[in-house]
Amino acid sequence: MIDSLLKNYTSVEEDQVTVWFKAAEVTKFPKNGGACVKYKEKQIAVFNFTREGVWYACQNLCPHKMEMVLSRGMIGEDMGTPKVACPLHKNTFSLKTGENLNGTLEAIAIYPVKVTDGFVYIGFSE
Repeated sequence: MIDSLLKNYTSVEEDQVTVWFKAAEVTKFPKNGGACVKYKEKQIAVFNFTREGVWYACQNLCPHKMEMVLSRGMIGEDMGTPKVACPLHKNTFSLKTGENLNGTLEAIAIYPVKVTDGFVYIGFSE
């Protein structure tokens, strides 16, 4: 079961995007925080990093205890790297690369985000 959950999530680079999923209006996301959206079988954490003027998206599944909680994590920076900290055990992940910044956990999947006409879109490769 755990392996099947993790296989749902694979990072996507912007040049690999074949589908831009219209997630929600910009106003539906908290400033300097995250929210979860569902795309097919995937739960995606979307972060409005207003302090930096940048949006990020990653899998909502924390690989530590396999809980869908990253969208509720705290965002910030680690030596210039934007990050999210899991709200349960504070494992931190880069929002640019998905790398685990404070341990040996597997990297999380990340996805490109764009904002067009007041809507947030997440890029997927199908």
